[in-house]
Amino acid sequence: MGRAGMVLSAIAIAVGAVLYWAVTSQGHGFRVSTIGVILMVVGGVGFVVSAIVFGVSRSEAGNRHHSLDRQVIDSDGRSSEVHQGVS
Repeated sequence: MGRAGMVLSAIAIAVGAVLYWAVTSQGHGFRVSTIGVILMVVGGVGFVVSAIVFGVSRSEAGNRHHSLDRQVIDSDGRSSEVHQGVS
């Protein structure tokens, strides 16, 4: 979800608004304006959910601890593995 969900939700809201306010054609058995309202509501809910997921998934960089595994070669040509914790 995240940003892609927010973009798709915004597109759904825009299409729904166009269907509700700009399209005047009526079909047999359904109204185009009703589909526009449904798209706007679903887009709004999707935008809120995506924004919450995006906000929760992003945390401060200083709160995470990382570790590095690397290979070190000394001056005599011997190699060894080093595990290093990085804050």
